[in-house]
Amino acid sequence: MEPLVSIITTTHNIVENGQADDFSLLVTLLDMQTYPNIEHIVIDNASTDDTVVLLKDYKNKGYINFFSERDTGKFNGYNKGILRAKGKYLSFISCDDFYHDITAIQDLVNLMEAENADFSFSPSYCRHAEGFVFLFVPAMFNAFQVMPCPRQCMFFKKSVLEKENYFDEKFRLMADYDLIIRLMMKKYKAVFFEQNYTTYKLGEKLNENPARGNDEARMIFYKNYRSLYPLNDEILDRMVNISEFPKELLAKLATRFPEEDKDLFYERYEQMHELRLNAYRQQN
Repeated sequence: MEPLVSIITTTHNIVENGQADDFSLLVTLLDMQTYPNIEHIVIDNASTDDTVVLLKDYKNKGYINFFSERDTGKFNGYNKGILRAKGKYLSFISCDDFYHDITAIQDLVNLMEAENADFSFSPSYCRHAEGFVFLFVPAMFNAFQVMPCPRQCMFFKKSVLEKENYFDEKFRLMADYDLIIRLMMKKYKAVFFEQNYTTYKLGEKLNENPARGNDEARMIFYKNYRSLYPLNDEILDRMVNISEFPKELLAKLATRFPEEDKDLFYERYEQMHELRLNAYRQQN
């Protein structure tokens, strides 16, 4: 028996917000996946429009299972989905994203099973609010500096998320980044899946609230790195704004990668630091 995969989606007033067609595309393409053992769980935040009617129709047709109740945010919804999921592997995809490669989940599960991987990451297409699409290539060597890849193109073992106590809901915008850092700090086994199978929409809330995003990044860094190096506001500001890390902290983070990859880790760190520094100078 092939392991069950649980896909978790959160919704709120998607009919009123003009996302019903996007959601339909997500459901349809997921149903077309060649992998036979998938459940799609939808966690609805007590929608007040016709969203629940729409979800009931999809449930009656056997496409989804859904639960509608008040939650405190997207990541609270995802955590509720984890508790209800029965799959060995989980993925979290928004209502206006979709898997454009219908063979991908079959290949991805085969890879994760063969490698006994705890989580996977892949390239993906990102739809920008201004109408263009770009390829997001994962940058896992930069994961301790910046978000290395979108959660929509990642799969996780449910047992790992349970062990690590799910998403930290105090991070309303970037709990997925905090989770990635935590998994990498503890050296959970990651595997790169080279197929691009996801198209996702750039998060509007984070894009519209850069100051709040920076505040959350500061808190995430402090939470995860404070035991490795004494952090103050000045250091945290430089880490967040220009990806500049103290050498002693960087050396400790480098140990989270295999010895043969340390030179590449430092090289990618310098590249990201220079990129962020130049962008910061241009903006200021």
